Amino acid sequence: MIMDAVVLAGGYATRLWPITKHRPKMFLPVGDETVVDRIFEALETDDRIETVYVSTNERFADDFRDHLADQNYEKPKLSIEETTAESEKFGVIGAMAQLVDRENVADDLLVLAGDNLISFEVSDFIDFFEAKGSTTLAAYDVGSRERAKSYGLVELEGDEVVDFQEKPDDPKSTLVSIAAYAYPEETLPLLEDYLAGDNNPDEPGWFVQWLQGRDSVYAFTFDGAWFDIGTPESYLDAVRWALGGENLVSPDATLEDTTLGTNVHVMADADVHHSHLDNSVVFPNATIQNCDVRDSIIDEQTYLENIDFSGALIGAHTSISNDG
Repeated sequence: MIMDAVVLAGGYATRLWPITKHRPKMFLPVGDETVVDRIFEALETDDRIETVYVSTNERFADDFRDHLADQNYEKPKLSIEETTAESEKFGVIGAMAQLVDRENVADDLLVLAGDNLISFEVSDFIDFFEAKGSTTLAAYDVGSRERAKSYGLVELEGDEVVDFQEKPDDPKSTLVSIAAYAYPEETLPLLEDYLAGDNNPDEPGWFVQWLQGRDSVYAFTFDGAWFDIGTPESYLDAVRWALGGENLVSPDATLEDTTLGTNVHVMADADVHHSHLDNSVVFPNATIQNCDVRDSIIDEQTYLENIDFSGALIGAHTSISNDG
């Protein structure tokens, strides 16, 4: 079996601004690698994947172009949406349909969100899809009905999806679809049929809900970890999972008279003096003096002095000093 893959990387991540205002959130480090590199590496090693289309927008196209040029991947190919702002987006299904048309995709298609950290092996997901021979999604038990309201709810009989509800107000269970899908080649033309019917072009789950009433859809369920990195809290949760209670400090960072709690990532050329850090990420060339920093993300080229804060997002090139 030969198939192509799409890595969805066209979002603007406004809930993570200012950290993601000038960088794709897929480039946020989770441990010693980025979120999207975990996906690229998995796709690179599976011989069934021929081409990996990186679906991004005009605003971040150069960032992805530079990133891929610095790596040794052979499969990724940029496929650029003609948008530069959130208000111009086509929706995920609209963007997928345009990509299939733009790139003349005619093989089975694996679709993965570039901002999702998943603990299952992508090759196992493809094995499952290959065995079923029909549209397949990945499903995860989020353990909370309140949390399930934000996702597509999946009801199964065995491995087959018998009901799918996108973002229900009153979830019956906590098993949800995550942004991992595999479509047979004969399903791809149905994207245009779906959109022509004035259906919701945004979340991919709406298409699955529509498709499930017309054809068999199967669910690959998994345990372990899954992080939808869309908020500061979910990003720090992913970092906490990756670091596992340890700290990651670049040998090029300077820490002087500083104590670290757990799950702290300090990147190259950051300077931290007379401070305490806990469950936080500090980007390169940040300077922190006499601060107590908890559950926060500190971007590059910042200067912080005499501050005690928790749950903060400090944008690049920011200077904050409490002289009182």
